[in-house]
Amino acid sequence: MSLNYTTYVAQISNLMAAQSSTTQFQTMLPGCIDYAEQRMYRELDLLSTVVTDSTGSLTSGSRNFTLPTTSNGKFVTVQNINVITPTGSTTTTGTRRPLAPVDKSYLDSVWNSSSGSTVPKNFAMIDQWNIIVGPWPDDAYKVEVVGTIRPNPLSSTNTTTFLTTYLPDAFIAASMVFASGYMRDFGSQSDNPQQAQSWEAQYEALIKSAGMEEVRKKFAGPGWTSLSAIAVPPNK
Repeated sequence: MSLNYTTYVAQISNLMAAQSSTTQFQTMLPGCIDYAEQRMYRELDLLSTVVTDSTGSLTSGSRNFTLPTTSNGKFVTVQNINVITPTGSTTTTGTRRPLAPVDKSYLDSVWNSSSGSTVPKNFAMIDQWNIIVGPWPDDAYKVEVVGTIRPNPLSSTNTTTFLTTYLPDAFIAASMVFASGYMRDFGSQSDNPQQAQSWEAQYEALIKSAGMEEVRKKFAGPGWTSLSAIAVPPNK
């Protein structure tokens, strides 16, 4: 059964045997949600967090490009960067030219000036938000960035997420790992493992199956298919 914010809070408070209206619970809740969401997003690499943004453009004569902030947030990881040619074209009317990722030292050595500017072929990450390209662009080409973002967290105003809809069991388990630390303090978990460590074991089992499902979504399952296993015909 999928969850929403109200049913999630009700389940967590019930499992904790705590009143959800108390100041202590309300103070704990945002941290509980953040812990569960961040852990699951990092471990699962969900297809649902992949977005495409083509609002940015290169600057003629400059190799620097700042990754755009999408309507859903900032990029956490970058999967693909495509330059759209010719200039003035959109992603539907132009041609995508994928940039190959390289090390910054390669671009500094091979494409170290604006001499010979043309359509870029490579890019290198400079920091979380900025890249450089090479060769240096000779025009203001549109750029398409594909990567992962962190979705808006579950809250009273954002009442459902992918995690609460499709992975409610694992989300509850991850939340209870944090909640157990709140109830018993993290230092005592190793001394009294029955609660926190039990939830951790349950979470690990659930996240494993969720991870396999994500692999199948990407057609990276057995034999590069979306199947969980390849059927073998019986011997005749």
